[in-house]
Amino acid sequence: MNRPPSDRVEDRTAPTSSSRQRAGKRAPWRFVPFALLISVGAASYALGLQNYLSLAALVDQRGALSAYVDANPIRAGLAFFAVYVAVVVFSIPAASVLTITAGFLFGCIMGGAIAVIAASLGASLLFVAASGALSGIMRRRAGRFLERLAEGFRSNAFHYLLILRLAPIFPFFIVNIAPAFFDVKLRTFAVATLIGIVPGTFAYAWLGCGLDDVIADAAASGRALSLSDFATRHISLALLALALITAMPLAYRHIQSRRKAS
Repeated sequence: MNRPPSDRVEDRTAPTSSSRQRAGKRAPWRFVPFALLISVGAASYALGLQNYLSLAALVDQRGALSAYVDANPIRAGLAFFAVYVAVVVFSIPAASVLTITAGFLFGCIMGGAIAVIAASLGASLLFVAASGALSGIMRRRAGRFLERLAEGFRSNAFHYLLILRLAPIFPFFIVNIAPAFFDVKLRTFAVATLIGIVPGTFAYAWLGCGLDDVIADAAASGRALSLSDFATRHISLALLALALITAMPLAYRHIQSRRKAS
């Protein structure tokens, strides 16, 4: 006698014990890439690798670096690109310095373009690793409030990410990792990152073109050069204004949905 259709559907959709066992065996491996990246990044920081990618190192080696770029522009560009991607993937806190260096070595346009592409690629690779490890954790453990936040983030992921990228107050590493909790698609993450980091990246690359002038100003005032010399008030306010402008459509839709709900 034939079974009812509902029974046949249930048999096809219900996971078998063997499939659950295979999933259980695979589950630990999804943490390996992300754990490896974080471990390498932590080890690099502990060994002081970031000291070789600092403003002080750039100032000391700027003559030798400029000479090498002039003699080997393509090789230098490829090497710089690879270093930038590695810095972002392993979450080494040197991306801002590298962006300034890109402007100093390759000019505002070319240096900014190299930095944008390298940062986007590195961030996307880190996001893929984090998604494999963290995806679904928020859904399983979040309370009602966090679940509503997750739903809102998933439904407007592109705008949320664009705002986070444009605003100069959110650390790059945190924005690379956080979307992994909310099951954001890689394409959405990559496009929002590529677009969102353009203003800030080209601003820092442009400031890097005037590195010698900034060094002279710092020396005249008798202080050491720091990132605050590049993070000017005008640029920070401009980036914040861009983030607020980008947030306006999202805020409008939120207000409209609240009015409809009430």
